[in-house]
Amino acid sequence: MVQTDHLKFQYRKSEQQFSFPNISLKEQEHLLILGKSGIGKTTLLHLLAGLQRPTNGSIEINKVLINYLSHSQLDKFRGQHIGLVFQKSHAITSLNVYENLKARLLFSKKSIYQKNIDALLKQLDLFEFKKSNINELSVGQLQRLGIAMAVIHQPKLILADEPSSSLDDENCAIVMNLLQQQAQENQANLIVITHDARIKSSFKNVMTL
Repeated sequence: MVQTDHLKFQYRKSEQQFSFPNISLKEQEHLLILGKSGIGKTTLLHLLAGLQRPTNGSIEINKVLINYLSHSQLDKFRGQHIGLVFQKSHAITSLNVYENLKARLLFSKKSIYQKNIDALLKQLDLFEFKKSNINELSVGQLQRLGIAMAVIHQPKLILADEPSSSLDDENCAIVMNLLQQQAQENQANLIVITHDARIKSSFKNVMTL
């Protein structure tokens, strides 16, 4: 469950204040948030992820008001319950594919089961690259690894920031199908923030900023 109420945010030394529509998602409901550059899409994602604190309003995820958590509580909550898919790869280049997923589980304080990692890599068509270095992967493979890193710890909320904007139509469709499949398997909410209107038909709930 994801619920926001009267969210506002203002960066320091900035006159612009962002005001966001309320979000109300029941279990396993998904949301697409569309908007042009500069409208505050990434700011909203950072608020939902607990990377920024709102100047006004509240954010409730899985019955927890995250903007009232301490920094250490928020880090723990995010690590265990939120999965982030970024436009660019955030994989650790000194680790291979398998080691990146293992590190993500360690960060989340979740048990590491090789069979679970292998199963996810097979689902995302990455198993043969299990021991590959990050700089050996293609753009599409890096994007799928980003999804794997976002869901390996079985989060209840998956947040994706412009996951398809650098992809062609075929890979765009593949990535969106994978995101929705992983959200379903984890019984998680999926929120995608983008300016890419190609994926609008994949969502019942659409919000435009």
